[in-house]
Amino acid sequence: MDEAIVFGVLLVALVMFIWGKIRYDIVAAGALLILTVLRIVPAADAYRGFGHPAVITVGAVLVLSKVLENSGVIDVLGRWYSRVGERLTVQVMSLSGLVAVLSAFMNNVGALSLLMPLAVRVANSAKRPYSPYLMPLSFASLLGGLTTLIGTPPNIIISTFREEAVGKSFQMFDFTPVGALIAISGLLFICFIGWRLIPSRRPSASLSDAIDIADYMVEVRAIENSPFVGKLVRDLEESVGEDVAIAGLIHRGLSYGAPSSYQIIDVGDVFIVEVAPEDLRAFLTRTGFALEIFRDIRSDVVRTVESEDVALLEAVVMRNGLADGNTVRNMHMHSAFGVNLLGVSRRGNRLVTRLSQLMLQVGDVLLLQGRTEVVQAALPQLGLLPLAQRELTVEQRRRPLLVPVATFAVALILTIFGIVPIHVSLPCAVVLLLVSRFLSLQAAYQAVNWPIIILLGAMIPVGEALETTGGALRIASTLTDLGESLPPWTMVGLVLLITMLLSDWINNATAVILMAPVGLGVAAAIGASADPFLMAVAIGGSSAFLSPIGHQSNTIVMGPGGYHFGDYWRMGLPLDIIIITVATPLIVWFWPLSA
Repeated sequence: MDEAIVFGVLLVALVMFIWGKIRYDIVAAGALLILTVLRIVPAADAYRGFGHPAVITVGAVLVLSKVLENSGVIDVLGRWYSRVGERLTVQVMSLSGLVAVLSAFMNNVGALSLLMPLAVRVANSAKRPYSPYLMPLSFASLLGGLTTLIGTPPNIIISTFREEAVGKSFQMFDFTPVGALIAISGLLFICFIGWRLIPSRRPSASLSDAIDIADYMVEVRAIENSPFVGKLVRDLEESVGEDVAIAGLIHRGLSYGAPSSYQIIDVGDVFIVEVAPEDLRAFLTRTGFALEIFRDIRSDVVRTVESEDVALLEAVVMRNGLADGNTVRNMHMHSAFGVNLLGVSRRGNRLVTRLSQLMLQVGDVLLLQGRTEVVQAALPQLGLLPLAQRELTVEQRRRPLLVPVATFAVALILTIFGIVPIHVSLPCAVVLLLVSRFLSLQAAYQAVNWPIIILLGAMIPVGEALETTGGALRIASTLTDLGESLPPWTMVGLVLLITMLLSDWINNATAVILMAPVGLGVAAAIGASADPFLMAVAIGGSSAFLSPIGHQSNTIVMGPGGYHFGDYWRMGLPLDIIIITVATPLIVWFWPLSA
């Protein structure tokens, strides 16, 4: 009976994860609470997952990744990258290789966001679209994470499963022999073939000085002092020329998707215009219009948009964040967070809905304005990730690169030589940076992806319930029966494939937590070592290449790259085939099946 309940709860949770309408941390917490109320998970153990070494380690990795991201390393990389030529294959290869190396020692998303501005700079310089650069960059960040213990949360989680199963966790570079060869194979495919399979969604003529998201949809209001009040819409169109497109008009409470050129402009009319960020100020100056959000300070509107202590920033809507599926009005973005929404871009689609009523979607790129420190604090709360840094930097003042890098390196060395376990050494490094004031407490808390922490803490007891009730063993027996007539090594490939497919639709940490007990069960059923199956789960959990929702890195590049949902499988499917083909024999070679 308990086994059936666990299966039912997990099935509903999986559907909710894939559906994506409810944030994954809420779904995970709900699943845990249901199993606790039904006494399948003991009440005393319900929150034990939050003290799990994997959760502590992932939190510390996120903080240290942010420290490295803010330490000025991008400037060093930019100077080095200036030596790379202009051939697209060489550029993709160098960028992808660089992000893969960084991802081995820092969070995947951190490594990607660190190099995205550099990739954009390269694309702008070469006058090329961003599509052949950004998806390879995202995929390479996932491949790089396969190579070390701290490269990705699935590796950390799998290490703790091994410790519980055989009494010893995986060490820092135990993942390297298999992970590095897989990463190299994947990078070779991406650099020489993969990027050619990606549709070019944006012509090079539309590139701008920063991450080009085409133009933004912005609301402006006609005010009394505007020279266009009393004139025709045609006069406005002739004045602004081709730089600005009038997409909609709200006139006396009525909305017009394509306003007549002979419509007379009244005070209070709201225009929805399509304009590039760099042309916005000139448009406001020429027309005397006010940004809708600034209508209470009309005389200061132009000065306020760009001032010394006020920044403009482009940020992408992340899956399951507060902004995902929400409207600006419901979020109270200005009153609650102190951030103004100036415009929205949705992969080149023209929007005529009022910005305050627009339902934001994953991949939408928002043009935000506000005081620098206020915007910094609001981004993680809103579930937004900054894209290109114009005037806003994550830290107002760059700190020396040597101290955080040295602190991180010492923590890794202590772990590599077995002096201190990883879940102790990395938090010690965080504390040292806090005490030395290279990291503020506020920045540390903001660096932690709390939904991921809640997801891990809640799903670990749920995964244990799958094992203790016999559910994992039942799944393992089914898989073993299916492969009864096949060689044992094919079971490694089957576990890898199932985990890989799961990770394309649900969070990779969740996929690993659910599949690790199954992998252990398969190993026990065929009398094999647990190591190859745990390694297969780890690799499959980090191979989310078929959709933009399987991993945050894929979501981040969707808007700026102009990708459609179906574009990912074009390069992702052959990459998955390569990984299964390469990984299965490598796993069995380096981690023999014999127990």
